[in-house]
Amino acid sequence: MIFRKLNGNNRTLVLLASLAVTLTFTTIVIIPPFYDWFCRVTGYGGTPARAEVAPDTILDQTLKIRFDASVEAGMPWTFKPVVRTMNIRIGETGLAFYEAHNPTDRPIGGTASFNVYPDTTGGYFTKIECFCFTEQVLQPGETVQMPVTFFVDPSIVDDPDAAFVHEITLSYTFHQTPLPEEQAALKTPAADNEAAVN
Repeated sequence: MIFRKLNGNNRTLVLLASLAVTLTFTTIVIIPPFYDWFCRVTGYGGTPARAEVAPDTILDQTLKIRFDASVEAGMPWTFKPVVRTMNIRIGETGLAFYEAHNPTDRPIGGTASFNVYPDTTGGYFTKIECFCFTEQVLQPGETVQMPVTFFVDPSIVDDPDAAFVHEITLSYTFHQTPLPEEQAALKTPAADNEAAVN
C-alpha cells in the first residue's frame, strides 16, 4: 500500500534498499551453512569428508600424508603436528596427533578450520574422529595433544583426477573463539590481581 503511494525516484530507492537487505540476509544467513554442507558432502575446495567407520577394503597402494598447522593472526596459542609425515595404505585407518599450547595466563577457546591438498582428494580424505569437530578450551599454560582419526577412501583410485596423487597434505588453522559461558565466568589470578589493584 505504501509502495504504491511512492513516486518514481522514491519507489526506485525503496526497491534498491529492499534488494540490498535481501541480498545481505541471503549472504550472511543462508549461503554459509549451505556452502559448508556442500563442501563437506562433495569435498569441494579440499574439504575432507566424514564417516562413522573405516571401509572394509584396504589396498596395497600407499600414500604419504603430510600434516600442517597454523594459527590465525592474534591467536596466542602455539600449534603444531606431533609427526609431520606418515605413510598409510589406502583404506587403512590412520591416527595422528596435533599439539596445542596456551602460553597465556587466561583460558582461551579455539576452533580449527581444515582442508586437504590437492583439492581433488578432498572427497576421499575422510575423518572418523577429529578435535576440529568441537571447540577446544585450553587453560593457562596448558598443553594438549589432540587426535585425528582418518582414512583415504579406496574409491580414490577410480577417479582420473585423483588416482595418481602420491601425497596429501592435511592442514589446520586454529581461530580464537569466545569461551563457553561456564569458562568465561571463571576468573584467572591475573584478573583477580588487576581488580584488586583498581
